[in-house]
Amino acid sequence: MARILSVDYGKKRTGLAVTDPLQLIAGGLATVSTSELFEYLQQYIAREPVERIVIGEPRQPNGEPSENLARVQQFVNRWRKAVPQVPIEYYDERFTSVLAHQAMIDGGLKKKARRDKALVDEISATIILQNYMESRRMKGFSL
Repeated sequence: MARILSVDYGKKRTGLAVTDPLQLIAGGLATVSTSELFEYLQQYIAREPVERIVIGEPRQPNGEPSENLARVQQFVNRWRKAVPQVPIEYYDERFTSVLAHQAMIDGGLKKKARRDKALVDEISATIILQNYMESRRMKGFSL
């Protein structure tokens, strides 16, 4: 079985998470410079089988598009043209940064460690992936 990879796309940095090959557990993969994301993903899928990519869809709390949505859409369109064999789909990412900070607090990380934006991005990508997997289970899809 192939992995599912998630992307928390940011203007400067992008957090990544991935499932295990059985798609049971989501874990942080890396935080990369957004300018290097496309190449990083291509290299990763050359090494590891990836079934699909789930990318956070940035929306404001009221559901309106956030300012980052246009950048995310450009990346998705580029990916779909260049790598059509690995589908990419959107998943609502509202509140993932808040949840990531709370997870860091609950995990006992010191205040200095919680300021590490790269770590927040990676945890956010993991939360997106966990929520995506849970929503598929709730809809009756088998993973």
